[in-house]
Amino acid sequence: MFPGSTSIRCLILILAIGVPAAATRSETESHVFIQGDTVRVAVPDDAAGISTRARALDERLEEFGRVAIANARADFGPLPVGWYRVEFLAHDNSVLAHTTAAVLEPLTTPPPEDTPIAVDIALSWLGAKDQGDWARYARLARLAGVRWVRDRIHWREIQPEDGPFLDHTKYDDSAVIQSAEDLRILQVFHTRPQWALLPGTDPHRPQLDLAKLYRFCQGLAERFQGRVQAWEPWNEGNAANFGGLTMDELCSLQKAAWLGFKAGDPDVTVCWNPLGGVNIKSQTEVILRNETWPYYDIYSIHSYDWPESFEDLWIHARDAASGRPIWVTEADRGMTADPDSPIADFTPENDRRKAEFIAQSYVRSLYNGAARHFHFILGPYTEGDGRTQFGLLREDLTPRPSYVALAALGRLLAGATCLGRYVVPGDPNVHLYAFRAKPGGEARDVLVAWAERPGDWPERGKTRAPWPIVDPLRVEAAYDYLGRPLEAKPPSELSPVAMFLVLPEGESHKLALSETPRTNLREGGASPIVLQFSAPDHPPVQRMIGWSPEAAYEFAPSTTVDATITAYNLGDQPAAGTVQLNNAPPGWEAAPLAWDVQLDPGQSTSLPLRITLPPDPSAAGGWLDFHGDFGNSGKPKLAVWNRTPPKKDAGQ
Repeated sequence: MFPGSTSIRCLILILAIGVPAAATRSETESHVFIQGDTVRVAVPDDAAGISTRARALDERLEEFGRVAIANARADFGPLPVGWYRVEFLAHDNSVLAHTTAAVLEPLTTPPPEDTPIAVDIALSWLGAKDQGDWARYARLARLAGVRWVRDRIHWREIQPEDGPFLDHTKYDDSAVIQSAEDLRILQVFHTRPQWALLPGTDPHRPQLDLAKLYRFCQGLAERFQGRVQAWEPWNEGNAANFGGLTMDELCSLQKAAWLGFKAGDPDVTVCWNPLGGVNIKSQTEVILRNETWPYYDIYSIHSYDWPESFEDLWIHARDAASGRPIWVTEADRGMTADPDSPIADFTPENDRRKAEFIAQSYVRSLYNGAARHFHFILGPYTEGDGRTQFGLLREDLTPRPSYVALAALGRLLAGATCLGRYVVPGDPNVHLYAFRAKPGGEARDVLVAWAERPGDWPERGKTRAPWPIVDPLRVEAAYDYLGRPLEAKPPSELSPVAMFLVLPEGESHKLALSETPRTNLREGGASPIVLQFSAPDHPPVQRMIGWSPEAAYEFAPSTTVDATITAYNLGDQPAAGTVQLNNAPPGWEAAPLAWDVQLDPGQSTSLPLRITLPPDPSAAGGWLDFHGDFGNSGKPKLAVWNRTPPKKDAGQ
């Protein structure tokens, strides 16, 4: 998922191996150990009965030690915190097979509920062999210091017909398993069963019946109350493979879903349905013109861009957030797997590069306004040609160095809020960020610093710069990007390997820090009356605008459009009022211009509208603004954008 890629995340992942009945604790943990544990690794099948010795190497392939194989296991005893490549050797020291292991510093206290370090776990869709594998995923997330995880639900698998939910589904089981590890769950869905569609819409891109969406979301909130803490009501709906919905459709969908979730559980957190690609100005304009901000508690975005681009690329997302917290619910930068690896592993060099990227991605995300950041994805997952790898874990759920880098962030930036960036004049490649965090459960200031110049994977990992701060700092502890302890002092030189300096609380006040970007708060309340636009004979056109897919209407000059406004009452009281067309592009003719509407609770009605565009091509683009007035039931808004069709090339 490079920027702009929206190929479907069907999550047909490589199947994880099962846990043997007689597995030791370490094997159950997928070779993830806690400091002080005995690092004991079973000999892989490829080397069983042949290998006589094993050696442990770090991520730079420097050897830590060799041991003899005994009882089909390599027993290294306790190893320091870090990541290890465990190689099984023949008599001639050739490598017969290898696996990986990690040693993590223990979490002395669970991360606080508001910790920003999160991960997309997609537990329900992982294709694991049994719930034992699900438990391994959840446990590995918890061991990494993660408190929030992101999962997936299929609508039709929990409500196959227009009626009651199924009594029991795998989603109930996955919620229980994740809750047992004290994880908080963000759930998302992005499919629509046939029975939930609005009759009479374009069969090639049918629209949702928002009353049925409302009832589905209400039922979800009731069923999973206390087990699922947050919901995203759709995923990348602007992308063709997730619906190709126009922005006004997504705004109407968001409103109905928010109302449904809050009816089922007033305390549940409802996120904006995150868009695919980069949030662009035209998308934000539709969100704001539809006055959608009262209908999300969190503004969610996705990001598959380099961290140095976040500040500029997130401008429109921060505007759309309207003062609500921003969660980055998918983020990574895909990397090509080793062409010689049959299981889509990375080369050792790229393993290091991806691990270095993890801290850079999370830290710059938090600096640029994110309150929570979910890496995509914990388990092994490839996309496109099956060679672009995203997972922090390998095929058998053993760790990559990037998993250990996540665990370092989970421990050292537990409960973190960003205080700002220390800017080095004339050197934009030096990155130094200050946080107030709770490593070990106690409030401290934590500096995270590295040096990196912009570039693609082959260009990264080469930058060096001197430590930029002259004044002395009181450093209590220091760690590298994998959480390995260092001498408690600032380094003499920065590199792409992030360094963590733990300082007394308030010590970073000595530094002149630039403020994190802010988002302006917009006030407003939600209305239970939701308006939805449809024009079945004039489907929207999908275009790529930069890195962002965008579906929009492109009504042509001299065209007559028969459209419908569906008005829903999703409240519990009767509502009466008016809907009127307050604005249309110059030269457009529309009839009628207003409708009187009376709606019982749960009722909807269709309001017909005929629009005729003038022959002048320059008048084709613009806005249709519909305003409702339903007294105590609020003043709903619906803004529909008609994108100016592109000019045809000469000769067409």
